[in-house]
Amino acid sequence: MRTESPQIQNFVDGQFIEPIGAKYLDNIEPATGKPYSQVADSDARDIECAVAAAEKAFVDWSKKSATERSKFLLRIADLIERDLEKLARAESIDTGKPLSLARTLDIPRAASNFRFFATAILHTESEAHITDNVAFNYTLRQPRGIAGLISPWNLPLYLLSWKIAPAIAVGNTAIAKPSELTPMTAYILCEIVREAGLPNGVLNVVHGTGPNVGFAITAHPKINTISFTGGTVTGRKVAEACAPLFKKVSLELGGKNPNIVFADADLETAISGSVRSSFANQGQICLCGSRVFVERSVYKDFLQSFIKKTSQLKIGDPLDEKTDQGAIASKTQLDKIKFYVELAQKEGGKVEVGGKTPESINERCRDGYFFQPTVITGLPVSCRTNREEIFGPVVTITPFDKEEEVISHANDCEYGLASSVWTQNLARAHRVAEQIHTGTVWVNCWLLRDLRVPFGGMKQSGVGREGGEEALHFFTEAKNVCIAK
Repeated sequence: MRTESPQIQNFVDGQFIEPIGAKYLDNIEPATGKPYSQVADSDARDIECAVAAAEKAFVDWSKKSATERSKFLLRIADLIERDLEKLARAESIDTGKPLSLARTLDIPRAASNFRFFATAILHTESEAHITDNVAFNYTLRQPRGIAGLISPWNLPLYLLSWKIAPAIAVGNTAIAKPSELTPMTAYILCEIVREAGLPNGVLNVVHGTGPNVGFAITAHPKINTISFTGGTVTGRKVAEACAPLFKKVSLELGGKNPNIVFADADLETAISGSVRSSFANQGQICLCGSRVFVERSVYKDFLQSFIKKTSQLKIGDPLDEKTDQGAIASKTQLDKIKFYVELAQKEGGKVEVGGKTPESINERCRDGYFFQPTVITGLPVSCRTNREEIFGPVVTITPFDKEEEVISHANDCEYGLASSVWTQNLARAHRVAEQIHTGTVWVNCWLLRDLRVPFGGMKQSGVGREGGEEALHFFTEAKNVCIAK
């Protein structure tokens, strides 16, 4: 139903345009539970328009020098930094995350993504191989064409820019679909892109639902590269749609990440780091450590301190500078979190702290989607709560006795995205890191990111890698040229 609320339109061929079907979805502010804007509810017809624009733009954009493309991306990074406060506030309102987090993490990282890939393309190398004395081989890496980029609701601009920047930096054009739950910063990014002078059609953003827009992107024969970040169930559908068309696909999916604390760790650092990794962004980061394993000799001390620090986290209005824990991103996600806390208790778990919605935030947030940071103990390693992704401020804490035992516990899961290990024993750190089946292992830290390193998951946490050369290679086609002597 149309209202007078601000409307977030599609961005196609350098212009903001209405969806062809003239339909819009309510965009809910999680902190209030009320719509504050509307977002285009697009369909396959809108994707056709975007494909036409991207196809046309590719002819010239793919031929521009790396230096020329770099200048556009650097300008976009500068404008993101200029508009940091505007973007941070928009991200906080749209997602429910604390304004302070959006200001210090999400928006600066988006600018860094554009700046990193803008400069990375100026320092690439070509491989060469001498074939005995008969030939000289060299490798060309050429843009693939139109890239379809589908990003999630938890880190909207952060992860969208993580895909857009490398895709267009190497000469592709792109069609991006932000989550329909959190579209506002993508809309503002389009304003920035236009101000930066990016040629029309290089970046197109089409809003809408997964079944309508996401499927149209993955099924379109002219979109030959798909980068998807989201849930494992949806990722499976993306893979099914892309396989018959032999598309190049990268899937960054769910996680149920182990966080291992050995007795020889610096406990104060491990506890602070573990609380952060458990509850940052209300636990709505795919890298959050939701399964905490603590060596038995320090388990009681760790648990006591962990509960104390968790209890001190301030749940509040995301726009309040003092808030540590904001709102859950949607009513659907809030209901899912409640379900798993109830399930955990049925499975024999004890809620040590949290486990329910807070009584009151303020009048503005009376109907918002809030949930207390929750710590659960007493659960078997193999139970559903310890194996299924909750994606909220809920962690389990389990004691262990031996190194081999905790490695087995860590790997006893269908996911394999990230893990953390806290120990001062360097040999153990290397040994455990090698044996844990996750794409990233942090030792004595969490979410310390270097944009040059490969990022992605094992098992049901995904296929492919992003970041650094991995991203540059993913968005290009390698071609060998063999010249006989």
